[in-house]
Amino acid sequence: MSETKTKYKLGLQLPTDPRWANMAEISLEEILTDHAFCEQKATTSCISLIQKYPQHTRLVNELSPVVTEEWGHFRLVIAEMEKRGMKLGEQRNDEYVVALRKFQKKDGSRKTALIDALLAFALIEARSCERFRLLSLNISEPELREFYHMFMVSEAGHYRMFLDLAYHYAEDDEFVKNRWQQYLDFEEELMKTLKPRADRMH
Repeated sequence: MSETKTKYKLGLQLPTDPRWANMAEISLEEILTDHAFCEQKATTSCISLIQKYPQHTRLVNELSPVVTEEWGHFRLVIAEMEKRGMKLGEQRNDEYVVALRKFQKKDGSRKTALIDALLAFALIEARSCERFRLLSLNISEPELREFYHMFMVSEAGHYRMFLDLAYHYAEDDEFVKNRWQQYLDFEEELMKTLKPRADRMH
């Protein structure tokens, strides 16, 4: 898969420097710790959406299995760490996610808030997918490359799901399209200010 094709599919406007994967490999225990907590937070985020919007049947039906999948991913990362004699470290503040949440619209209708939340989650999954892809291509250990390829495929599916749900619940497709572009533009500027860190997935 070429960089151009990946950019088109995910919509990300500023790619991560591939050297980030090499830095992450050097700090493997740190990046696995952050990865584990990303999976845990993805689990709780899906649960929170279900709790907040239980009347939306499609959302509940599509997110319920993702809750199970994300928690399973958390356990997989923990198992990988234990296999390597590593221990889960402290949870870190995710500046990337915090910034995206601040960008979310807090006013307006509940429906608008839902669409904005879905777009924010779609963007997080897209960036995670891109980072997992870099690890799957550039990390030296074949087993870890396969490990991260699996996560890349999963995140790509989640990204598409969140976008599809946003379009499903919006009354106007053009609104979602325009707001998604605003998210992509904001994320591009955000990525310029956040230097890639070897101990962070985002």
